Amino acid sequence: MKSVQQEVDERSNLTGTNKFELLLFRLGGDENGERSELFGINVFKIREIVAMPQITAVAGAPAHVLGVVNLRGQIIQVLDLPGIAGITPKTGLNIMLVTEFARTTQAFAVESVEEIVRLDWSDVMSAEQSAGSGMVTSIARLAGENGEPGRLAQVLDVETILRNMNPGTGPDISQQTVGAKIQIKPGSVILAADDSVVARALIEQGLEAMGLPFIMTKSGKECWDQLNTIANVADTEGKSVYDRVALVLTDLEMPEMDGFTLTRNIKKSARFANLPVVIHSSLSGTTNEEHVKNVGADAYVAKFSAEDLSGTLRRVLKL
Repeated sequence: MKSVQQEVDERSNLTGTNKFELLLFRLGGDENGERSELFGINVFKIREIVAMPQITAVAGAPAHVLGVVNLRGQIIQVLDLPGIAGITPKTGLNIMLVTEFARTTQAFAVESVEEIVRLDWSDVMSAEQSAGSGMVTSIARLAGENGEPGRLAQVLDVETILRNMNPGTGPDISQQTVGAKIQIKPGSVILAADDSVVARALIEQGLEAMGLPFIMTKSGKECWDQLNTIANVADTEGKSVYDRVALVLTDLEMPEMDGFTLTRNIKKSARFANLPVVIHSSLSGTTNEEHVKNVGADAYVAKFSAEDLSGTLRRVLKL
């Protein structure tokens, strides 16, 4: 039997292989509780899974906020995830998922937890063209058993869910917050990658406030392909990729290719090795920051503070 430390180490090492682990759970189904679909969230975002505790209702709380719980001295808001998704639990809200990311801790009530599966990011496809609600960032293809076709799991965009729940509490993105305009080489851009609709919007607003031209992509693979295209065009113009791209700003969790793999590809390439890469992620903690160093990224900044992002970009760009 593996020790707890062995399991932690093994899970952490997945970041070097374009793999990750997905916690699968169910929210319920239609109005009769039927057609229960699978949903997923990256295990790195899960702090703990507990049986539903006693919840204290909060007066005047918004819809789908069940209340708060006292979990070992920490007061945590509990959100009704099936209610947010418009799904009816058949057996009730039985499990609470406590999550940590983007500098916050919150809990989601779900009907049941299934299992943890290990996947390659290449098995995860963007859902932007097929999921109109914005709540689902990607679709994971799960392997079937005994020749059976594989299942599909919807990977939730927690950033979008929380932003939709608290639309008036967005970050301060202003000239005063980000400081003076940042000047980079004329003709060059910031190449950014993030699969979350909300995160992309915030990044775009932040870069615009900083006066930085940018190209936004939706996955690590799209960013890598775009970088190579830019480099090829630069070659035909007798220029270098460094004349066209000042810095790469990337999320970690992305379909097809994650930010760790994207960063490693850039830093191991003779063509791009000196290109600055900044990881901009909701996955926080010392473990992830250590992996960021191991793959050669120039900096890590947690989502989302326009002031922190501006300061990090200035430092890396030496401006």
